Amino acid sequence: MAVEDPPILHVDMDAFYASIEIRDQPSLAGQPVCVGGRADRRGVISAASYEARRFGVHSAMPTSRAQQLCPNLVLLPPDFDKYTEVSRQIMRIFRRFTPQVEPLSLDEAFLDVAASRRLFGTPLEIGKRIKSEILKETGLVASIGVAPSKFLAKLASDLDKPDGFRVIRAHEIREVLDPLPVSKIFGIGPRSAKRLESLGVRTVGDLASQDKQVVLREFGTSGAWVHDLAHGIDPRRVTPNRVEKSHGMERTFTDDIADREELRLFLYEFCEEVSYELRHRGLRGRTITLKARFADFKTVTRSKTLDIPINVGKRIYSTARELLERVRPGPLRLLGVQISNLEDVRAPIQNELFADAELHALPRLEGGGDVRQERATKALDSLRERFGRGTVLPASLLGREPARTFARPDELRTE
Repeated sequence: MAVEDPPILHVDMDAFYASIEIRDQPSLAGQPVCVGGRADRRGVISAASYEARRFGVHSAMPTSRAQQLCPNLVLLPPDFDKYTEVSRQIMRIFRRFTPQVEPLSLDEAFLDVAASRRLFGTPLEIGKRIKSEILKETGLVASIGVAPSKFLAKLASDLDKPDGFRVIRAHEIREVLDPLPVSKIFGIGPRSAKRLESLGVRTVGDLASQDKQVVLREFGTSGAWVHDLAHGIDPRRVTPNRVEKSHGMERTFTDDIADREELRLFLYEFCEEVSYELRHRGLRGRTITLKARFADFKTVTRSKTLDIPINVGKRIYSTARELLERVRPGPLRLLGVQISNLEDVRAPIQNELFADAELHALPRLEGGGDVRQERATKALDSLRERFGRGTVLPASLLGREPARTFARPDELRTE
């Protein structure tokens, strides 16, 4: 492949959640639309249309602030099941062109199309076809960056948003990077940018001209990475089978909750939701972490690592409830649960040599589960996939508004 023909694509959907809602409700076109939680529930914005962004509204902003900036804001509750299904549709489009697809989230992914040239043409032609097919099949607009590396491709996809298509070739790297603000470099946040500004470093070009030892002194162990990025150097490869490190769910409550039974019900719901997502991804985990934030914003975590990995809600909840009992009493502003130390469900499990003799009276599965529970869980998952969330619920959760309805950007997390 010619040097001038960069093989890495970064595809990023424009205002993904908001765009899906506008697609499904065409009367909203042209209006400042946001997806997020209500202001009276301490909600935040998950996605903002470009019309809303013109008022200064952006994701992760408190909804109350967004409504101050844009009094005519159209606020819609999130529907993550719908967004997930659209995401799967888009990922299937990517995989028509290459198996080298690394999803970063529901709405963005890296693609390496170096080996696809013979079948589908140049990376530029592939990128344009992907953009066209996404629009044709989903009615949504994507911005695409094409470049020699992941860092540059992601940067390129952001330069001409919305509806962008930007190519950065090897000989154009300095021309593109040098005038950009230094904050465009991964790992440089507002504080680091201010510190660099005090040194006279405002642009990527300024940073690239600094001696590497100066950058190492300012950024410590990450200095070498920052310095390389300023020169457009990024050796990372597109990793299709990137291992997820953790999966979790949390919620900031409308009002602080001190009632332990109410907190247990929320925790049970979170564990059921997280366990479904793990099973859907073919994963199970060993380490369960509970996160609790008090009314004074003090945050504590409690963790426990199990001998056998699990992905069944009741078992996750059993451990999470135990962890909750280790948190001092008091009103909680936020509660969450996370499962880490994940592995593929196909990985073999070493059962205990001296297990409880009574357990052997039941038909068992690897991982300590029994056949009847496994069958029941699969049946419930099939019902949910066919008819939607809430088709079948534990009796203790009937009549409750689903926590996922009020999901914050960090509520459903996969790392």
